[in-house]
Amino acid sequence: MADIKAVVGLSWEPKIPNFSSATKPRLGVDAKPQETNHLWKPATQLVDGLFVPPNNPKTLNKLQRKQLKDTTGSNWFDMPAPTMTPELQKDLQLLKLRSVMDPKRHYKKGDSQTSKYFQVGTVVESSSEFFSGRLTKKERKATVAEELLSDPALATYRKRKVREIEEKNRPADNEKWKNKGKTSYKRAKQRRH
Repeated sequence: MADIKAVVGLSWEPKIPNFSSATKPRLGVDAKPQETNHLWKPATQLVDGLFVPPNNPKTLNKLQRKQLKDTTGSNWFDMPAPTMTPELQKDLQLLKLRSVMDPKRHYKKGDSQTSKYFQVGTVVESSSEFFSGRLTKKERKATVAEELLSDPALATYRKRKVREIEEKNRPADNEKWKNKGKTSYKRAKQRRH
């Protein structure tokens, strides 16, 4: 009867490389070299099931560069690149289109592309602006989009602008049906039948 291995429990067997020259894999026409990255290594690079870093300094430096975190560098206090969430994308798009929202405010033309490294923070008002320049707890929202949608002054401006655009695009009376000229009666009769 064959050996029955236990289902429960852990077992570990060392992976010893075969040093004989006859079993070395040769790169033929249809054999492709395996690609490696810093997360997964093929069995040929593992010794006893563990990854041993290479002795070659060039490959070691390349491996270390891949494992570096994506930051701006020490001159900019190692600011990390943020992960783009849908909420963050909406906020960035609103900041790009902020000149359209308020007719009485004018902004400089910004960059068309957002930079890779940026941070989002909260503005903390000073104690002297307690009554004048602060938002109440009810007015504070999680994102810029929610804050702009809840602003009543901006809502009235938006509604007025939408109404103006709709009126401009609406056809005036039945001007397109009024044909002028000698044959207008004939064309009107043809349309009716």
